[in-house]
Amino acid sequence: ALGCIMMRKCHLNTCPVGIATQDPELRRKFAGTPEQVIDYFFMVARDLRRIMAGLGFRTVNEMIGRVDALRAAPRASHWKAKDVDVAALLAPAPAPEDCLGVYRIHEQDHGLAGALDGELIRLAGPALRGERVRCELPIDNTRRVVGGMLSNHIVREAGPEMLPDGAVHFRFTGSAGQSFGAWLARGVTLEVEGDANDYVGKGLSGGRIVIYPPRAAPFRAEENVLVGNVVLYGATSGECFIRGVAAERFCVRNSGADAVVEGVGDHGCEYMTGGRVVVLGETGVNFAAGMSGGIAYVWDPAGRFPGRCNLEMVELEGLEDVAERREVRTLIERHLEHTGSELAGRLLADWDAAAEDFVKVLPTDYKRVLRALSEGG
Repeated sequence: ALGCIMMRKCHLNTCPVGIATQDPELRRKFAGTPEQVIDYFFMVARDLRRIMAGLGFRTVNEMIGRVDALRAAPRASHWKAKDVDVAALLAPAPAPEDCLGVYRIHEQDHGLAGALDGELIRLAGPALRGERVRCELPIDNTRRVVGGMLSNHIVREAGPEMLPDGAVHFRFTGSAGQSFGAWLARGVTLEVEGDANDYVGKGLSGGRIVIYPPRAAPFRAEENVLVGNVVLYGATSGECFIRGVAAERFCVRNSGADAVVEGVGDHGCEYMTGGRVVVLGETGVNFAAGMSGGIAYVWDPAGRFPGRCNLEMVELEGLEDVAERREVRTLIERHLEHTGSELAGRLLADWDAAAEDFVKVLPTDYKRVLRALSEGG
């Protein structure tokens, strides 16, 4: 509806009609309007009403649960489908005695009244008056999206500037549930002594997340998975320090956050557009697939990383620039400060030697832009 010609190049930043791109020259080619989308959905609605009328329905609610209006398509000619029995799918669902219909007729209770964020909002109240807040609490993996409602409250009360760095610091012990620290606001630090599930720091918005294993843990943190999949998905700003390995798709679509982690699974930094990522350990395969911005630094003393990196859009370099070495060292020092990482301590103790083993992952187009900016272009 907006002019897509199905080039299937969305991840390459080369969309010829200016839709899936951040290139200003290509974006000028975009000719779509809101009215085109409106017209498209009116046409979808018109077709839907025509189909509904043919089936004898006036509203969508009338169709819900009406499996008697469905029939199985002929499938005898397809070797995969011919033995599939869909009778159970076409059987009317028995309605519970306490149910008056087959679709939602009551408001749902999502349990938000008992969410941990209610307590966090109360505890963080003094920070909105300029005081610093420090608290310790337990956490378990039934607590999901911890920090999300708190961040919303901060933005509503303090505005888009949010809070100054260090205004609120919550330290948790235990296992954090999914989406821990999602959309975390600037000025808030969430620290976990334990581990965390998938989607840590999703949409991180200026806050700080720190995760490390229990202090008494007998294992080497850099050899064990500490957080789940898709950490820092779509993060825009802030920082994250993880003393341990992250699972798959670390920093997918990260556009501005800085992160230090001690190893990642497959597809790390996929579709990343900004930010800085330091990986103090091995990566899985397909690292940097679709990565069009930002920079990653991978510590690779064994020399195995080039074979695991997707080189379609990025180039690999050494960590040679003095200022850049200083920047990476600073990130590792902050990682040591926040997590107590033994690995970070060992690298910093012999930094000149360690720096030689880092591989810089730089998107080709991003490199061109950085060069043009440095030359005043």
